[in-house]
Amino acid sequence: MRVLGPADLPAALEVLAGDPVTNVFVEYRSRLTQLDPRWLGGQMWGYLVDGKLQALCHVGANMVPVAGTPESCAAFAARALRHRRVSSTIVGPREAVELLWSDLAEEWGAPREARWDQPHLEIATASEVTADALVRRTTPEEIDTLYPACVAMYEEEVGVSPELDGGRNLYRARVAQLVNRGWSFSRIEDGKVVFKAEVACATPTACQIQGVWVDPERRGEGLCTRGMAAVVDVALREIAPNVALYVNAHNIAARTAYERVGFRQSGTFSTIMF
Repeated sequence: MRVLGPADLPAALEVLAGDPVTNVFVEYRSRLTQLDPRWLGGQMWGYLVDGKLQALCHVGANMVPVAGTPESCAAFAARALRHRRVSSTIVGPREAVELLWSDLAEEWGAPREARWDQPHLEIATASEVTADALVRRTTPEEIDTLYPACVAMYEEEVGVSPELDGGRNLYRARVAQLVNRGWSFSRIEDGKVVFKAEVACATPTACQIQGVWVDPERRGEGLCTRGMAAVVDVALREIAPNVALYVNAHNIAARTAYERVGFRQSGTFSTIMF
């Protein structure tokens, strides 16, 4: 096992191509940074058998295994235990996360939260649901309007504020980055966001949606279903030929909306948060 660099990008992309929709986040980070640690903000670890790359592990704010096997996950965990923990989450296919955590749990201690059952959903055709015509790309001029909704979503989903420990500027910069890329979608009424969602990452094969949120006062009106239909239609047409997301199994309202849009489960993710 070793740390990968720019020269390893073709081999890494070959591994990622084994399941490009599931691996969209790591492929996006690989292409964006060319595996240069200066831009990666962390490291990409590679597990090799007879000199051939077999598995990856993205290690930054998120620790994300790719093509994880018992052998590769044991190697990744052993390396992680030799250094201080830098990742605030471990996330990825459930089997690989379980393998990593079985070796890391004793040393890393109790997590803030462990979400073991997160259905991973995909869609590759336009929704049969009528898209919300009022959902559109958020403009840079609307960032001040959008930002409070993003904070509210984060607090509701993660359980802490993204602004803690001086994180406001960094989080706002991330919101602005998605808006400027054309990856932020919202429905704004009377200066207030009532629905929003973002494309978090994209490759030539797939994109992943995150941050889906509906104003609590407007829930139950179908805004999520019609809004997601609008986001999926634009994403498939202009960003990538497959759209993915993962959702907590207990979030029945969201799962019902996604099913109505046309998403179908392709696997199960897990997230461990510190």
